[in-house]
Formats: sequence, C-alpha cells, structure tokens
Amino acid sequence: MQSQDFTAIFKDMMGSFPVDTSAMDDAFKTTAALNEKLAGVALEAADKSTEISTKWTKDTLARLADMSRAKSEPADYAKAMTDFASATAEVAAEHMAAFAEVAKKVQMETVDLMMAAGKDMGEDAAAALQKASKDVTTATKKAATAK
Repeated sequence: MQSQDFTAIFKDMMGSFPVDTSAMDDAFKTTAALNEKLAGVALEAADKSTEISTKWTKDTLARLADMSRAKSEPADYAKAMTDFASATAEVAAEHMAAFAEVAKKVQMETVDLMMAAGKDMGEDAAAALQKASKDVTTATKKAATAK
C-alpha cells in the first residue's frame, strides 16, 4: 500500500487558484489614509479647543486682576464683584459657543470622511471581487482543459 503525497496535491490545487493580495494592500492603504485624515481632524480640534481655553483663562485672569484692585469705597467692591460675575457669564456663553462650533466642525468633517471612505472601500471591494471572480474562472477553465 502506497501513501499519496497530499502536500503535493494540495500545493498543485492551490497553485491553480492564484491569490491576489493587491486587494488587501489597497484596503490597508485606504484605511491608513482614513486614519491619517481622522487624526488630522482630531488634532485640529484639539488645537482650536486649546486656543479657546487659553483665551478664556487669560480673560478671566485679567478680570480677576481688575476686581482685586483696592477700592476707595466699600460699595465699589460690591460693584466690582457684580461686574466680574456679569462679564464672566457673558464670556462663558461666548466661549461655549466657540467650543460648540469646533465640535460641529469635527462632526461634519468626520461624517464627510466616513462617507468618502465608505464609497472608496465599496469600490475597492467591488473591484477586488470582480478580479477574484475573473481569476478563479480563468484558473478553473485552465484546470478543466489541462485534464
């Protein structure tokens, strides 16, 4: 009884159906490009948020410096506190609106990127499937005529 070399049979069979890794390469490149763009959006938002926070802090410190100055009349201290509270509330609303604009921009850019990436990945997948189908059909015909 002679044992067959299944390794050679399997190797011949797999050789008849070539595997094209370019689809995986394209998918990797598309994903890497998407990640780079998403990172850019996040970093830009972080930069803008830091600018807003820094400005808000500087404004608050300047108002605290004004409020902490010595006053000639006791009533001036109450007025300084009222002015500080009023200005702080006004500035808070402005800065919160600025943060909301940053968040809105990030959301819009992210949706745009995801839509474009979905379209690109869909096109890449369709092209890869068409090529794989063609390659398998060709290999099958070649294997069938070789017998």
